[in-house]
Amino acid sequence: MNNKLLNFNVGQKTSEMPAFRAGDVVKVFRKIIEGGKERIQVFEGMIIAVKGKQSSSTMITVRKVSNGVGVEIVVPIQSPSIEKIEVVKRAKVRQSKLYFVRERSAKSLKMKYSALAAFAKVEEEKEVKTPTEKIVGEVKEETPLAGQAVETKAE
Repeated sequence: MNNKLLNFNVGQKTSEMPAFRAGDVVKVFRKIIEGGKERIQVFEGMIIAVKGKQSSSTMITVRKVSNGVGVEIVVPIQSPSIEKIEVVKRAKVRQSKLYFVRERSAKSLKMKYSALAAFAKVEEEKEVKTPTEKIVGEVKEETPLAGQAVETKAE
C-alpha cells in the first residue's frame, strides 16, 4: 500500500526541481496576476523548513528580512504559480528546521556558506545528460510598482 502511494505521488510531480535543504538561499520566481497582466515577482530568502518531502506537493518555508521586518512565505514547489526556483548558495547547517532564525539577526547567525562552483558543475552535468528537456526563453518586462522611481535619461 505504501509503495502505491509513493508511486502515485511521484507521478503527480510536474517538473524537476533541485533538492532543497534547510539553510539554502533561494530565489523564488512567482507569477503574479494584477488586473489582466501577468508578471514575475522574485522573492529571495533562506529556506528555514522543508515539509512533505515524499508527498506530491513538497512545501518550503522561505524567510527574508525586508526593511527590518521579517517576511515568510510557504511555497508549494509543484504549484503552477511558481515559474522556477534557483539556489543561490548553500549553508552548512545541522538542523532540518531553522525556526531559531526568527529570533536572531543575520549577523549573529554566522552561517558558513559553501561554494556553489561544485554544485553548479553537478547541475550542468545533469542538464547535459537530459537533452530532451525543453528550455523556453521568454523575456518578460516588469512594470514599476507604485512608489518606485523610474529613471529616465535627460538629453
